[in-house]
Amino acid sequence: MLMQLPAVGAATAAPLAPVKAATAASPRRYPPIRLSASPSTESSPSTSAVSGQRLPPSARHSREHLGGRNNVPARPSKGRVFFLDVNPICFRGSQRSLGAFARWLSLFFAHVSLRDPVVAVLDGVGGNEYRRRLLPSYKAHRTRGVGKGADSRVVDVLRECNVPVVQIDGHEADDVVATLTEQVLQKGFRVVIGSPDKDFKQLISEDVQLVMPIPEIGRWSFYTLRHYVAQYKCNPTADLSLRCFMGDEADGVPGIQHLVPGFGRKTAVKLLKKHGTLENLLNTAAIKTVGKDYAQDALVKHADYLRKNYEVLSLKRDVNVQLDDRWLSTRDTCNDTSVLSNFILKFNEGQKLNSR
Repeated sequence: MLMQLPAVGAATAAPLAPVKAATAASPRRYPPIRLSASPSTESSPSTSAVSGQRLPPSARHSREHLGGRNNVPARPSKGRVFFLDVNPICFRGSQRSLGAFARWLSLFFAHVSLRDPVVAVLDGVGGNEYRRRLLPSYKAHRTRGVGKGADSRVVDVLRECNVPVVQIDGHEADDVVATLTEQVLQKGFRVVIGSPDKDFKQLISEDVQLVMPIPEIGRWSFYTLRHYVAQYKCNPTADLSLRCFMGDEADGVPGIQHLVPGFGRKTAVKLLKKHGTLENLLNTAAIKTVGKDYAQDALVKHADYLRKNYEVLSLKRDVNVQLDDRWLSTRDTCNDTSVLSNFILKFNEGQKLNSR
């Protein structure tokens, strides 16, 4: 069941000040409890909304341990580690909103992560600069103040709910999550990334899935490897190469269509299915014909353009951040209801004062 919290006021909060802290911070408390495996969240090839209905203990036990064939116990599923991309859930539309943050966080704790470990990640100061040097249009049109971090009250709530908060100067949250994901996988865990950001689709695999906040239904929805293949008809390993052709309008990264109007998604998918990656495709096109004349000319003439898009859109895995083994422990949830209730009450009181 969803935690019983006070209703959040309809108005949005005033713009928030950036967090001053610039390095990874540890949570205040970590009980010495070993991580327990959780049921698999993968579902049918359509994004699965989290309804909040939990199985009784007996059913959960049956799903985890008695799912093998011929009554042979199935292998226990790997433990899950959640990474929460904080900045996107701090907005309602284009406006910063503490109410939106409280709502999405309470749903996340109650219906998604449960007691599995959660690591919150924020954009570092100047996190966009690396990509803006490569491509000045990168996120240049955004009015959200991306890269300025989150309100200190947001950080306090996360820490009081026993969630470690990581923020690295000079790096976007996406790159920090990608780096830490690699480290978590090496520890033998699965990773679930809580974010609406499609950049994370390039990380999807059997052991990496997304869970996205869907404002239209007011729920988090899981997005897995099967969902990706059903939607795009290709493997996530080709996602980054494909986006180099298609561009990313939301991030200000233009695709190749404005240079070669006839070069669309269908052509890109066909070529990538045959050649695997953008780099393999470009190298092959440099020495022999790989497609129709318009596609061949585009690959040769605009190779540097596509490689620049690749550098801008690819998530970095080499951020100077190290996984703390304490972050893999079962999260102590005893503070969740009281912390979020008090946070929402203070938020509502502030809204009333601002409206006078």
